[in-house]
Amino acid sequence: MKTGDVVLATAGKEKGEIFVVVKVDGKNAFIADGKRLSLFHPKKKNLKHIQKASKQSFSESLIAEARDIKIDAAIRKFLKSQKETICQKKM
Repeated sequence: MKTGDVVLATAGKEKGEIFVVVKVDGKNAFIADGKRLSLFHPKKKNLKHIQKASKQSFSESLIAEARDIKIDAAIRKFLKSQKETICQKKM
C-alpha cells in the first residue's frame, strides 16, 4: 500500500466505500474521500481493514503539495470515475 492508491474499506463505518490513501504509517493508512474525510482531516485506518481496489492511483505529487481546498474536489472527481469502473468490473 502506498500514497495515492485507491482502496476499498472492508470494515467499520466506511465499509464498502472507496478512498484515496493519503499517508501510510506502519500498520495504518490515512484515507480521504474529499467529502466527509478531507485531505487535511483524513481517517486513520488499519491496513487489515482496507484492500486495494484499482490499479490506477491518484497523483502522489498533488497530495504532497496540497495547500488548498481544490485538492478535495480533485479527489472526489477521481474517486467518482474510479467507482464507475470498479462497479462495472463487479457486474
